Amino acid sequence: MIDVSCIIINYNTSDFTIACVNSIIEFHHPSSLSYEIIVVDNDSPLEDFHKLQNALSRNEFVKLIRSKQNTGFGGGNMLGVQHSKPCRYFAFINNDTLQKDESCLLKLKEFMDANAEAAVCSPQMLDENGNFRSTLDHFSSLQREILKRSVLEKLFPKTYLNRKIRYDKPTKVHYVQGSFMFVRAEDFNNIGGFDTNLFLYYEESDLCRRLLMQANKKTYLIPSLEYFHYKGASTKYNIYKKIEQKLSLMYYINKHYGWWAHKTLLIYFCIRYFFTSIVKPRYWKLFAVLLAGAPIHFSLKQKQKIHEDI
Repeated sequence: MIDVSCIIINYNTSDFTIACVNSIIEFHHPSSLSYEIIVVDNDSPLEDFHKLQNALSRNEFVKLIRSKQNTGFGGGNMLGVQHSKPCRYFAFINNDTLQKDESCLLKLKEFMDANAEAAVCSPQMLDENGNFRSTLDHFSSLQREILKRSVLEKLFPKTYLNRKIRYDKPTKVHYVQGSFMFVRAEDFNNIGGFDTNLFLYYEESDLCRRLLMQANKKTYLIPSLEYFHYKGASTKYNIYKKIEQKLSLMYYINKHYGWWAHKTLLIYFCIRYFFTSIVKPRYWKLFAVLLAGAPIHFSLKQKQKIHEDI
């Protein structure tokens, strides 16, 4: 059994992926930590996939897998899990990240080894220029969506930690960003891993909430460790991503809070985006999806084709 299986998803951004892989190899040494790197190409164009093949094929630590369909964040990571060696921990790492600290994975492992209650931890995220970026967040709920984060942080500071300050010691949080999640494999496997009904957005929140509710396992931010994240490099934002975000949120709310919460939030969004659409006509598409009940079958996941190209 190895210590860590690092899983990275590539979607048409091979330059970022190659840099990410090289960064991991540069900062980690097999003598102190046994690890592998599994790169899942999520049905990128062949040119991008072949670039990965040429760059990574001769590296003994890397296994490259090609998916015939874009399965999204959760699905891509679960495909990587299926091809991983038996391991103690998974490191789910976005391809648009770079390591900053020497032996970061080893130090995360040492923290997890010493804290049995922890199922997930993460270093502090920085932007590409080394500036602070919020890494922790609060579980989505009716109150978070309607009152907003900043209000909850002022009203209930112990429950809703301030996302915009730097902490100086390991801190228990609701969840951490999916760009770098270090996860205890046994706990991850016991709850079934990522929910692949979610194509984009809320996968990490859903995972950390299920670990907490089903196994009483906690999530921690480790601020003494840091990493760089070129946020959003592989997912350019547009109205269709906005629709996907709301579909994922409504699925999440229904799953964790039930019918009443789902309907209440749906009514709130319908009213909100009706008026928003008057000012910003591009939001009429989102309003129409909400008016139809925001069913998950509207997800981009349902529009992904299977390609027999290799």
